Amino acid sequence: MKETEQRKIFQEWLNSYRALLFKVIKAYASNSEDQNDLFQEVCLQIYRSIPNFKAESAVSTWLYRIALNTAIKWKTKEKKFMEGHTDIEMMAHLLEETSEPMDERITWLYAEIRKLNEIDTSLALLLLEGYSYREMAELMGITESNIGIKIHRIKKKLINNSKHYDHDGV
Repeated sequence: MKETEQRKIFQEWLNSYRALLFKVIKAYASNSEDQNDLFQEVCLQIYRSIPNFKAESAVSTWLYRIALNTAIKWKTKEKKFMEGHTDIEMMAHLLEETSEPMDERITWLYAEIRKLNEIDTSLALLLLEGYSYREMAELMGITESNIGIKIHRIKKKLINNSKHYDHDGV
C-alpha cells in the first residue's frame, strides 16, 4: 500500500469515527492532557494498522478494537508510572478555564466508568455506543449470555453509585 493511500484512508477514518474514538479515550483518560496523549497513541496505532485491515468486520468495529486495546495498554503503563506520584488531577481544575460548563452527569458517568475493570469499561462504552449484545460478544470474545450478565451487573453498580450522587446540584 502506498503511503499516500494510507494517509487518505487514515484521514477519512479519523473524520468519520473521531467521536467513537473519543468515547473510548474519555473512558480511559480523565484529564485533557492524558486524553490528548492517548488520542495520539490511538491515531498512531490506527495509522500503522491500516495495511492490515482486511474488511472482515466493519471499519467502526475494527477501529474500536484498536482504540480499546491501545487504551488498555496505555492505562496500564500510566498506572505503573503514577504509582508513588501525586495525582495531578486533584489540581487540574486550577489550571483549566472552561467557557462552557460540562454536564456534571456526563462527567460523573465517565468517572464511574473509569472505576470499572477493563472488560466492564469496554462493555459500558459499547452499550453507550448502541452495540447489540451479539456485536459486543464478537468484539470482546465472550458469549452473548455472559455479556447480558455483565451488563446487568454494571447497570446495577451504576444505579447503586448514583444513589450517592448529589442530583440536586445538577
